[in-house]
Amino acid sequence: MQRDKGQNFLRVFGILEYLGAADTPRPTPEIAEAMGIPQPSVYRLCQMLENEGLLARHLDGKRFILGPRMVRLARDVFAGAAIEIERRAILTRLVADVGETCNLAVPDKTTMVYADRVESSWPLQFQMGAGTTVPLHCTAVGKLYLSTLPARKRRTVLAKLDLTRHTDRTLHTIEALEAELARIRQDGHGIDTGEYLDGMVASSVPVHDPQGRFCAAIAIHGPEPRLTVDMAVAHLPRLRQAAAELEAVFAAETP
Repeated sequence: MQRDKGQNFLRVFGILEYLGAADTPRPTPEIAEAMGIPQPSVYRLCQMLENEGLLARHLDGKRFILGPRMVRLARDVFAGAAIEIERRAILTRLVADVGETCNLAVPDKTTMVYADRVESSWPLQFQMGAGTTVPLHCTAVGKLYLSTLPARKRRTVLAKLDLTRHTDRTLHTIEALEAELARIRQDGHGIDTGEYLDGMVASSVPVHDPQGRFCAAIAIHGPEPRLTVDMAVAHLPRLRQAAAELEAVFAAETP
């Protein structure tokens, strides 16, 4: 049964791919011949896709084209690609200006995930590519996110965290962490002074969605003494400028 479902999925995807690449509408016999699938199966699948709005019949009633739902999906994919291009351009300009690696991180349960990353040109780098997860309690982006949570939710999250001591500077008690989060709420930025990795300094600022809610953190980091805490703080206005640019991109693409 599982194999049949997988085969049908591949056939459905193949039909959509075939019609998407076609320059004219195609009838079911031609689709069946091109894909090596029996005509009754193609007819059944096309009818199902038509019912779901993924395919539509041409005016002659015999040939198929991509339906409105599929067209909307294609448009959304292109829009997403456009956002990614703009996002990368913003992060790349930031790296060029501050001379250090930049990350865009989003919360994922009890971690932060690097959604994007642009490396600096320095030969010495901390290798943590896009998709890397980092802890909440000892990173600039993680502590910043924690500081934005309402008190009740923050206490619930903190109770679930494994406050592993990664370095001698890691805040590994809830009391110490709460004091740091209070400082972050007042100052509006996160700082990591070697709490996650020895010798790494980082600063972060929030990125908000069109409703003003925290949706991501943008951060720079680098090794001491190349990037000191004072230098990381001095770069905060440039980080906030990049965050505002990202917010404008998200707002422009949000219905």
